[in-house]
Amino acid sequence: MNATKKIAASADFTKADGQNDQQADLDTMLEGLLKSTPKLAQPGTVAQGQRCGLVAIVGKPNVGKSTLLNALVGQKISITSRKAQTTRHRITGMHTRGATQFVFVDTPGFQTLHANALNKSLNKTVQGAVADVDLILFVVEAGSFTPADARVLALLGKNIPTLLIANKLDNIHRRGDIAPWLQTMQDKHKFAEFVPMSAKSAKDTERLLGICEKYLPEQAWWYAEDELTDRSEKFLASELVREKLFRLTGDELPYTSTVVIDKFDEEPPQRKGQKRLLRIAATIVVERDTHKAMVIGDKGERIKRIGMETRVELEKLADAKVFIELWVKVRSGWADDEARVRSFGYE
Repeated sequence: MNATKKIAASADFTKADGQNDQQADLDTMLEGLLKSTPKLAQPGTVAQGQRCGLVAIVGKPNVGKSTLLNALVGQKISITSRKAQTTRHRITGMHTRGATQFVFVDTPGFQTLHANALNKSLNKTVQGAVADVDLILFVVEAGSFTPADARVLALLGKNIPTLLIANKLDNIHRRGDIAPWLQTMQDKHKFAEFVPMSAKSAKDTERLLGICEKYLPEQAWWYAEDELTDRSEKFLASELVREKLFRLTGDELPYTSTVVIDKFDEEPPQRKGQKRLLRIAATIVVERDTHKAMVIGDKGERIKRIGMETRVELEKLADAKVFIELWVKVRSGWADDEARVRSFGYE
C-alpha cells in the first residue's frame, strides 16, 4: 500500500496513586526471576550497522495480538474486534527506527474448538509463522494461563528466543498481584524475558521495541524506511469491511462470515489538489439466509453503516477518496469446503 504517515500509539496507561512502589517491587522481582531462570544465549550488543529481523506475535484468540501489532507499527494495519478469531491471515507490519528495522508478523489465534477447513488453514498459518523467525512474542493476558494458552505454547520451539508478553496489565488493579503468577510462568517455558505491559501504553510499547531490538541480527533492511506493511490496499479494504461487520453485528453473526473483494479500481486525480479515487465492490459471504438478514439490517441500515464506516477509515488510511458498494451472498458450509476456503484467499 502507499506509504502513509505514522500515527502515535494510543494513550499511555497512567498508574493510580500508590502503584509506583508496587511497580518498583515488580521490577525488582522480575530482575530476580531473570537472573535465576535458565536462558537461551543472550544476543550481543547493538552494533553501528543495520539490524533487521522477523518477530512473530502469537497467542490464543483475543489476547490483544492485533492491537499490539498496530501499536508497535504505529498505525492500524491489522483489524481488531471482540469476536474471537478476527485475524485470519499472516499480517506483516514494519517499523524502522534508528539503525533497526522490525518486521512483525501477526498471526491468527490458534483455534482448537472447531476442526473445519477454515480453522485448519488458520492453524497452519500460525505454525508456519513461528518456524523461521528471529524472535517470538508469546502474548497472554496478565495473570492468566489457560489450556488454550498452553496449546499455543506447545507449538513454540526451544531454539528461538521467546518473550512472555503479559498483556492487558491495565486490567490488573494491583501490580504486585502479578508477581506470584510470573513465578509460575518461568516453569512453563524457557522465556528469554518477561514483559508485563499494556498494548495501549505508548511507554510500554517503546520499552518492548527496545527489548526486541537486541535479538535481531545485524543485516541490511528488507523494506524501505517508510513502509508499514506488505499487504495491499485491496487486502486492507476487505479486512476493514470484515472488522465493521463483526463490530456492528456483535455475537449475532458467526465468525465464519467473510468478505471477498470483487472489484478494486484506482483512478488518478483529475486535477491538481485532488486525491486519487478508489472504487471498490465487495461481497459479504454468510452461511444462512438469517445471517444475510442480520447483515442487511432493517431497511438496509446496518449494511449502509458498515459501508460508511469502512469508507471513512479507509479514506484516512489510504489518503484517497473511496467509493464502496457492498453485497451479501449466502454460501452454505463454505468454511468446511477446502476448495472454497482457498478460493476466498486463505492459505
